Amino acid sequence: MKILREYIAPVLAVIGFLIALIAVSARIFLPSDMAAPAPIEEPTAIPKQAQLFKVNSAIAENPLQHISSSRV
Repeated sequence: MKILREYIAPVLAVIGFLIALIAVSARIFLPSDMAAPAPIEEPTAIPKQAQLFKVNSAIAENPLQHISSSRV
């Protein structure tokens, strides 16, 4: 166990950090349009035909008002 703790684990940790450093540094060599962050798009509305169920707006605004007291 001593050899694992003193030699193998630190070497694996250093190798992991080196792989991460290489992956992050690879952005330098990408074309300029790929090195930029991804663009953020505005969310679009859900089309009517994509809605799976109808929502009663009165219940959606105050759902606790429509619960009968006998069930609670």
